[in-house]
Amino acid sequence: MHRREKGLLDNSRYTKNKTKKSKTNFYYSFLFLPKAKREAIFTIYSFCRQTDDIVDTAKSPDEARKELEAWRRELDASFDDHPTHPITQALQEVVRRFKIPREYFHELIDGCEMDLVKKRYDTFDELRQYCYRVASAVGLICIEIFGYRNPNTKDYAINLGLALQLTNIMRDVGEDACNGRIYLPAEDLDRFHYSEADLMNADYSPQFIDLMRFHSERTQSFYDAANSLYDRRDHHLLFPAEIMKKIYYLLFQKIQRQRYNVYQNRIRVPNSRKMTIALSTFLGSKIARVLP
Repeated sequence: MHRREKGLLDNSRYTKNKTKKSKTNFYYSFLFLPKAKREAIFTIYSFCRQTDDIVDTAKSPDEARKELEAWRRELDASFDDHPTHPITQALQEVVRRFKIPREYFHELIDGCEMDLVKKRYDTFDELRQYCYRVASAVGLICIEIFGYRNPNTKDYAINLGLALQLTNIMRDVGEDACNGRIYLPAEDLDRFHYSEADLMNADYSPQFIDLMRFHSERTQSFYDAANSLYDRRDHHLLFPAEIMKKIYYLLFQKIQRQRYNVYQNRIRVPNSRKMTIALSTFLGSKIARVLP
């Protein structure tokens, strides 16, 4: 085996192992992709995970900024033919093969950097920019790997990314508050007379329920927008995104059924249920492809 081929194989194993260890919703969504696309997605996940880890594990915000700047340079190197990290070496092959725009990756890094410098959001417009960067940008990357024919699929990916990230915010509101981050916009807290102190104290009150119901209705609007933009003629290509949507929407519904009491227990979708959703959606895509 030539040295270059061995290097590509080692990089592929590195990114695959990094993804398999996670067992996240991301992992279950992409199990049934063809091998080349699946390995490309594993590389994208590894890039996202590495970016998150820089922010979450750095000893200080200043150190994290320096590491993110170095990671930006490494990202650019993957587009300019001289990456040095196993992830960006694997990424070089992915962006070349699937023609993924560089700007999507920079949006993702910028979004993760926001967690270093921005702990509060005054308005939903501010929060929407954050959600676009950390979630919709990833969706835009992924659809280039999946493939699509309808140009509206880009808007589908954007709206789905917003819906998924807003669902995460609902689920993690208590945990994020313990870490000093409040993603629910201040304008919404004020509207429902629920203070930051209430949030920090995990006050499960009627005001909190009203606040979360309002956030839920907004989140539903993005799921609805994604549904309206989804082209079922591309289901055989986009089924991984639909797996992700179904898993997250089940989580979203569980939060609603528990009357938004996310403080008491972390609400989850069991791995067995994720696998069932993944398999049934994949099989549906096979049937859809042969039907007229």
